[in-house]
Amino acid sequence: MDKEKSKQMIKFCIAVVIFAIIILLVVTTMIRYEVEGDKNMPFNLSKIIIVSTAEGTETKGKKKWNFDIFQNNDVYIYIDKNENYSGEEKTIKSVKIENINITKAPTKGEVKAYMPNSVEGRIFSYEEEYLVDGKLEYKGASESNSKTLEIGSNGGNLIIRFSNTGLGEYNSDSDKEIIHDGTLLKKIEVSSEEINFDVSFDLVITVDNCSYRANMLLQLPCGDITEEGTCSMEKTDFSDLVFKRE
Repeated sequence: MDKEKSKQMIKFCIAVVIFAIIILLVVTTMIRYEVEGDKNMPFNLSKIIIVSTAEGTETKGKKKWNFDIFQNNDVYIYIDKNENYSGEEKTIKSVKIENINITKAPTKGEVKAYMPNSVEGRIFSYEEEYLVDGKLEYKGASESNSKTLEIGSNGGNLIIRFSNTGLGEYNSDSDKEIIHDGTLLKKIEVSSEEINFDVSFDLVITVDNCSYRANMLLQLPCGDITEEGTCSMEKTDFSDLVFKRE
């Protein structure tokens, strides 16, 4: 009888150990997923290009030059097919930018997000109808087209502008010509320190049957545009970005 009890106890202990190992593996996998996110997505964020500058938009005035000054940051986001994806072939249904939040505001001006305009000519205009309200969605299509808010279903790119508005007006009769870049900020006595800001947003890539979401933080502008006029930056290392399946 004692021998039988011993056998039962050994079996019980083995079962407890196996159960504990299974729980440990599950918890470890969950923690790893929280930290690293999904590493086998059908599409990857391949690069981001930021172009920072400034420009003036004409206003009515008595001077030769009359401008409202805007500091602009155009963010180009590229999404490519993951050649190492081991699952079933997928296509992009949409890519969204959601939950835009100015986590660190500039000391001068007000940051607003703009979508590309839908008419010929300039990529962006400052009409209220092009303000991003809540989210910006690009639909999957045969190819990328910013004016129609479409991204290639097999990979493509999208663009959004973060503009610091209300920085001031420039009115002058003395300038022979005006260069529309970051040096305009000097003319209204705005420093690079006064226009720095941080913006975060969620990037949501939706494929045939699921979505992947990651939160992104950008520090803008990407350089000292008051001295250089226009600055650009390319980011290809996204080891700090965690995409999770929804």
